[in-house]
Amino acid sequence: MKILITGSNGLLGQKLIDLCLTEQLAFLATSSGPNRYSACPEDRYESLDITDEQNLRTILERYSPTHVIHTAAMTNVDHCELRPEACDLVNRQAVQMLAKYCLKWNIHLQLLSTDFVFDGKSGPYSEDDQPNPLSVYARSKVEAERILQGTKGLSFSIVRTIIVYGKGEQLSRSNLILWAKEALQDQQSLQIVNDQFRAPTWAPDLAWACLRICQLKQNGIFHICGPETLSIYDIVSRVAAFYGLPLTHVTQLSSESLKQPAKRPPRTGFNLDKARTVLGYQPHSLEQTLALID
Repeated sequence: MKILITGSNGLLGQKLIDLCLTEQLAFLATSSGPNRYSACPEDRYESLDITDEQNLRTILERYSPTHVIHTAAMTNVDHCELRPEACDLVNRQAVQMLAKYCLKWNIHLQLLSTDFVFDGKSGPYSEDDQPNPLSVYARSKVEAERILQGTKGLSFSIVRTIIVYGKGEQLSRSNLILWAKEALQDQQSLQIVNDQFRAPTWAPDLAWACLRICQLKQNGIFHICGPETLSIYDIVSRVAAFYGLPLTHVTQLSSESLKQPAKRPPRTGFNLDKARTVLGYQPHSLEQTLALID
């Protein structure tokens, strides 16, 4: 296996690099701009603009990977709502270019997707449930999934996940768990929604599943997340309880009162039967991972 990772400066990208190094797998890490992860050797890194077809083609042709794990995306849901053209360029058009070249050179393409492809009316969801996106971001991910599904002859996998968290280096964005821990420690006033339910995913668990799918030569959709579906408020409460931090500065509120540009699905969560059976996936509990973060 020779793996090309897009978005390698991101949290999942960094965990994939860790795994590849541990398992002594050949890989090329790519991301926009310079390498921001100290564990990634410079000779295994290339700057890549996934929206630049010539740049993309050159790197794929030069490296000749057997697998592309495509983690790069525009993921800020509200930014996507306000900048739909930019979202489409990064989340759909780049995938279209990737699919074309992966088909041409017989490369397995793995796309990272999201629980937001569903409307949240009937979670937890299995891989066979039909998407019904509520936002620009969610639609871009559904369209990207359909590109892979509609490219005849393409070897592909789609990995949907939920609220990925963990520690990384020089990340462009924080994640819910780390943000909650720091804000609670600083006794910041927090307003947390209590009517959105998610199953937060430990980034090393997700990286393991992504790589496992490639190693087992699996195709199709896989749902990968944490073992529990909780309200966002309950997640923050569990973080507070684990670290012995007070909730005195935390206020519960409804999603409607936030008036966010993009609509969110109220309840997602995944049925993990396929991941457990086919991959042997065993996700860590929130408390197990908090011990590792600390």
